[in-house]
Amino acid sequence: MSETLSPDELLRYSRHLLIPAVGESGQIRLKNASVLLIGTGALGSPAALYLAASGVGRLGLVDADVVDASNLQRQILHGESWIGKPKLDSAAARLREVNPHVRIELHPVRFAPDNALEIAGSYDVLVDGSDNFPTRFLTNDTAFFLRKPLVYGAIHRFEGQSGVFAPHLGGPCYRCLLPRMPAPGSVPSCQEAGVLGVLPGIIGSIQAMETLKLILEIGTVPLGRLTVYDALQSTFRSLKLNRDPHCRLCGDHPEIHGVSNTETTSASTCASPHEDMESITTTELRKLLATDYQGLLIDVREENEHAAACIPQARLIPLARLPDCLDSLPRDREILVHCKAGGRSARAVGVLLVHGFTRVKNVAGGMDAWLKEESLK
Repeated sequence: MSETLSPDELLRYSRHLLIPAVGESGQIRLKNASVLLIGTGALGSPAALYLAASGVGRLGLVDADVVDASNLQRQILHGESWIGKPKLDSAAARLREVNPHVRIELHPVRFAPDNALEIAGSYDVLVDGSDNFPTRFLTNDTAFFLRKPLVYGAIHRFEGQSGVFAPHLGGPCYRCLLPRMPAPGSVPSCQEAGVLGVLPGIIGSIQAMETLKLILEIGTVPLGRLTVYDALQSTFRSLKLNRDPHCRLCGDHPEIHGVSNTETTSASTCASPHEDMESITTTELRKLLATDYQGLLIDVREENEHAAACIPQARLIPLARLPDCLDSLPRDREILVHCKAGGRSARAVGVLLVHGFTRVKNVAGGMDAWLKEESLK
């Protein structure tokens, strides 16, 4: 544990040292602190940049994804030259440029029940930058069992929310806000509904601020408070969130006793809950459509995505509208489902299987794979 700042650090953090509530002792506290960021995407990008710039001594990053061109509209850690490369490599390069004094630790894996406790165990604060409900539940449960504060954030189109969940400090947990997993397709992801690129910068910055307050032990930590930002109305609201005595995790009679449970092991937004789901490649689909194919091909992307590029034989039914269209779909013919990359279509296949459709297949790789094949012709 360091008890001093180097001359370079004294200069770098000089504006912090001028603040009475921070000063040199507070900066040393930041230097000795550690934060784990789950996700280096839209929320993780601004949070990581500001935590690194502020001098948090050790930053852990969890992400198994690669940089995609569609990320660059909001994921400001990454740039054009990193497309197709691991997000963690991009993030590490950028953060080391921001502050070489910060120790960057990379965890190039999916945050999962079998590794969550081990990965998170050595960090002081967890920051949730995930984009799916299973990971949010897992991050919450991990923080609960490790008795560490969780700094939460979420975004949707023009609205975002943030808060701190820490039952060991007297506040509620994420399950007090959302007791159960939403039904498949009931809550669209950013990939499906969109998000204004600036919005995660605001929410991610708030997450960084709350993390610094926790480390420095200054100000009021919003335990039992959810901050909601409406970009269109330029308003912030603070909603009271009480600890639920019936919460299955932090309530008076808990039912959940480990990080592996119904919610944390559920399929994410990019997967199907059916392990036996059949799939078809885009090469196989192309050959099939060249014949007198009698089945139905469904595109579950959004209208703007379909307008930009589509498979002519496909019927457009955005994922969020699929449950309302089930009665119009044939049960005596094969149904193939595609989306951009195979994630939303896998969820759609799950919905169809749950409702009794049996001849259903997911188009692996989706429109991305279809267009890549065309470019190689």
